[in-house]
Amino acid sequence: MSTRNEKNWRLVRFGTVTKIASGMIDPRRDEYADMLHIGPENIQSGTGQISGLRTAKEENLVSGKYRFDKAAIVFSKIRPNLNKVCAPSFSGVCSADTYPIWVDENYLDRSFLFQYMLSPTFVRETTAMSARTGLPKINRDDLNSIKVPLPPLPEQQKLAAILSNWDRAVELTEKLIAAKQRRKQALMQQLLAGKARLPGFTGAWKLTKAGELFSRRSEPGVPDLPVLSVTIDRGLIRRDSIERKMESTLDTEQHLLVRSGDIVYNMMRMWQGASGLAREDGVVSPAYVVLKPMSHVDPLFASYFFKLRHTVKQFQDYSFGLTKDRLRLYYKDFAAIPLRFPPPAEQRQIACVLSAVDREIDLNRAKVARVRRQKKGLMQQLLTGKLRVSVDAETVKG
Repeated sequence: MSTRNEKNWRLVRFGTVTKIASGMIDPRRDEYADMLHIGPENIQSGTGQISGLRTAKEENLVSGKYRFDKAAIVFSKIRPNLNKVCAPSFSGVCSADTYPIWVDENYLDRSFLFQYMLSPTFVRETTAMSARTGLPKINRDDLNSIKVPLPPLPEQQKLAAILSNWDRAVELTEKLIAAKQRRKQALMQQLLAGKARLPGFTGAWKLTKAGELFSRRSEPGVPDLPVLSVTIDRGLIRRDSIERKMESTLDTEQHLLVRSGDIVYNMMRMWQGASGLAREDGVVSPAYVVLKPMSHVDPLFASYFFKLRHTVKQFQDYSFGLTKDRLRLYYKDFAAIPLRFPPPAEQRQIACVLSAVDREIDLNRAKVARVRRQKKGLMQQLLTGKLRVSVDAETVKG
């Protein structure tokens, strides 16, 4: 790889080398009803990955949609700062909030344009355009006016191939994460329910009321401790690490104290599994219940046990409210729930097995984040012509 000027590169307007779809189709027609539908919600920000697709018929679509084929790129014109763009390998229909885009193959490689549209440079351009209009979307004319760097076609193809390799590395690692998550779920269903036993453990599990396993901590908050929040997917985390505000702002004097090793749950969302283990001292909203595990309870085991499907169903059964959205699990009702726990030594061993899988998942997530950062930096160099590649070389030379 060598550093030099953008020789043989030129800037062209987006609209001179692409075509944006015009004219919509009726998704209820037989020829479109069984086609997969892509909306902004199906495109992952910044990666181009597509998920959660259903057919137009399954989505019960009635309003006009765009038609795309496997040569198109689908770009979400709503909130372009979210960078939702994909290159589907199939034909289908897409939301009116997206643009299907085709390249002029005489000048532009589809994979190169896709990578460029994922780049920080393109995101900055489209975001600035949408901010100028006062609406969180970019219109057709503004998109067509954006300048796109245009290297020779062979170089475009080489650049796209290099960046696609990074995408494949991320995809493979994410598949590995998904496999490990499935393994963890299977282990939880077996180990936490006593269906499978670890070597050396044979004794019966004791059925005990939750109130005999966990007391309630009701101490007032301590100044300067971090404010913690319960999430369904991430457990108990610092509130300032969450982009959206999850609780109303309260003085810390109104918060409850949490000590490391406590279990905290959201009484309004415990039926959805909203609980987590405290790994540091902190304070939480009084809308939460803070549980202090008894000496014969391993806190890490309990945190996994509370995520078991059967346990979450018990939490729902003991919650009270006129509708599902108003269900509350107060401590007095929680304390009456019968829970079957193994002896402390077995609790610790089960927690050790499950936490080892979690560490593997976390390491792979860190790898995905690292590869994405590296690709982003590489895009800044390759897609602006600051670094050039040899199109007749099999590898990129340093």
